[in-house]
Amino acid sequence: MASVSVSRIVPAPPDRVWQLIGGFGSLPDWLPYITSSSLGEGGRRRTLGNPEGDTIVERLVAFNDQERQYSYVIVEAPFPVSDYISTLRVHAVAGDSAASEVQWSGRFVPTNASEDEAVALFSGIYDDGLEALRTAFS
Repeated sequence: MASVSVSRIVPAPPDRVWQLIGGFGSLPDWLPYITSSSLGEGGRRRTLGNPEGDTIVERLVAFNDQERQYSYVIVEAPFPVSDYISTLRVHAVAGDSAASEVQWSGRFVPTNASEDEAVALFSGIYDDGLEALRTAFS
């Protein structure tokens, strides 16, 4: 099983950052790779669209508003992985109430790609997304 973890310091308080990214259907509000999101199954399943016209279906498996984190699995996607689970978290930064650390991590089994290729794919998505988020709050 391969894993990826990317984090970024965002110049905004944790509650403000979580307000933007904490909704399971909110990816199009901050992640450039995702252009659309629709929720189903009482908000526990999201169907995402990207600029290439691909569909990605994910299911929420854990949500903790107080701890500002959620985890999800991929149900269907054009990615060369299986057994994908990911967590998005917002942490307070010690000594700086005006900043947050956002961490996006995932574990998966590469299929039809090398581990390096699969890790690079998700590292790029996470890194680009968190950089866009940081920029949005700058």
